[in-house]
Amino acid sequence: MKNAKATENTLYDLAELFKYFGDSTRIRILYVLFDGEMCVNDISEKLGMTQSAVSHQLKFLKTGKLVSSRRDGKSIYYALSDDHVRSIINLGIEHVCE
Repeated sequence: MKNAKATENTLYDLAELFKYFGDSTRIRILYVLFDGEMCVNDISEKLGMTQSAVSHQLKFLKTGKLVSSRRDGKSIYYALSDDHVRSIINLGIEHVCE
C-alpha cells in the first residue's frame, strides 16, 4: 500500500480527527449508529446512558463531522456522516482483534 503525501497541516488535522475517537463512549455511540439513524432517546436506551450524556457526546462528534443530524418535528435524528467513519472504526476493530 502506497503512503499518501501529507503536509504538516494535513497531519495536524489527522491528529485532531483521532481525538474524536479517543473516548470509549463516543466509539460506542458511533458503533450503535452503524444500525442507522437514531434519536438521542434510542441511543441512550441502547447504551444504558442518560440522554444528557449522549447529547453531550453527539455534539462533540458533530463538531468533528463524524455524525450528521436532521430535525423531524421536535426530534433530532443522528447518523454517521459518511462511510469513512464506518471504515475507520472497522479498521480499528480489525487491528485490535489481530
